[in-house]
Amino acid sequence: MESNCVQFLENKTILVTGVPGFLAKVFVEKILRIQPNVKKLFLLLRAADNESAMQRFRSEVLEKDLFRVLRNKLGDGNLKALVSDKVIPIPGDISVDNLGVKDSDLLKRMWNEIDIVVNVAATTNFDERYDVGIRINTFGPLNVLNFAKKCVKGQLLLHVSTAYVCGEKSGLLQEKTFHMGETLNGHGNLVIETEMELMKQKLKELQKLDCPVEEIAQTMKDLGMSRAKFHGWPNTYVFTKSMGEMLLNNHKEDLPVVVIRPTMITSTFSEPFPGWIEGLRTIDSVIVAYGKGRLKCFLADPNSVLDLVPVDMVANAMVNAAAIHAGKLGSQTVYHVGSSSKNPITFEQVHDLAARYFTKNPLFGLNGSPIIVSKGTILSTMAQFNFYVTLRYKLPLQMLRLIDIIYPWWDGNKYKDIDRKIKLAMRLVELYRPYVLFKGIFDDVKTEILRLKTKEIDTKLYDLFEFDPNSIDWDDYITTIHIPGLITYVLRQ
Repeated sequence: MESNCVQFLENKTILVTGVPGFLAKVFVEKILRIQPNVKKLFLLLRAADNESAMQRFRSEVLEKDLFRVLRNKLGDGNLKALVSDKVIPIPGDISVDNLGVKDSDLLKRMWNEIDIVVNVAATTNFDERYDVGIRINTFGPLNVLNFAKKCVKGQLLLHVSTAYVCGEKSGLLQEKTFHMGETLNGHGNLVIETEMELMKQKLKELQKLDCPVEEIAQTMKDLGMSRAKFHGWPNTYVFTKSMGEMLLNNHKEDLPVVVIRPTMITSTFSEPFPGWIEGLRTIDSVIVAYGKGRLKCFLADPNSVLDLVPVDMVANAMVNAAAIHAGKLGSQTVYHVGSSSKNPITFEQVHDLAARYFTKNPLFGLNGSPIIVSKGTILSTMAQFNFYVTLRYKLPLQMLRLIDIIYPWWDGNKYKDIDRKIKLAMRLVELYRPYVLFKGIFDDVKTEILRLKTKEIDTKLYDLFEFDPNSIDWDDYITTIHIPGLITYVLRQ
């Protein structure tokens, strides 16, 4: 009989990268709360030394409201004791060999003790600099894999990717692995080493020309976007993540590898308490801008399914997958963790729920009066959006420019300011376009089998590791959990 998740975590030594990111934090809190007899948690984060790693862990993880349930349960003193006994924050970096761990004794200890490696580290900027994206999202997973292979007790590498590695495909999207050289548009062969060389050459060129830092950054961003689009991906983020998956698939050998592909991660559904969130994700920035009265028009297909999944469900799926696959030599499994297949919600539904919420609970402007939200204009094609922006903003802007030319002594800053805002808005729309006009549904057959297996193993504990999207009532979740959680987060900033 396979062990349930709580038993599985007992006496395990786990390495987690990407701490203190949103998902990694929720994953770590879950383990400490439900299995205080975990043996050790090595937590890799960027820091100069051990002391600053511990300091960063305390301020950016442990002191967060997320840990209040555990703090209330144990009391401050006992929580500190648990953490000092179980948690070892480590300064490191997945983009370099041995994950940047400098202390050779610590390295040996990690290789001797670690059972499970969980890689959550990533850069999630859609238009990340190509050099940064390749280093972290493409070669980072390979460095983590090579590290995991050196762990003598290593039973599993669990790697968090994103469901959107599929690009802009429509229809039912299968839970299948990427093969080396695969492209999304059949455009020749994708050679990762060539991409690396192109990136290095461009960087060298720019440095030789002594370009300003801003110009280098922008050129590297543009290069990432153009290489992604050349091979059929909409942006640098999903392109570099896809290449990372290819490297894992190609170099895994006998080590069991699980790839978790979440969709759009949202606030906690129930654990440790509902509505905890950090950072504004894809749809969240749209909801907040709408509540602040700043979103008069938006590009989106009202019928497009927004695949949302609460962060605690993703963390639960990760623990379940680790318990099922640890020690199963040579296996590689991909799991889609989302809601579009079992319990879809459309952009129009989210928009209606947000309108209902902010009408009842308006935010307040700087002058203290409530912000009245209007339904706004949703435009469902890029052509409609461009036409609307031209009529509403660009033509009046041309008038301002004309005044600027005729009356040069007139204060023309207004023209420059509006022009800059329009360009920024258009850039954001272009970045979000693949997701607000998305036509895909993420198949989750394997994830459903995983759910059934874990239920079979222990029905009593299944609720503790719930990750079934069918249990979400979207009306209730969006209006009483998610948006209030978002507003709480925004007001804290």
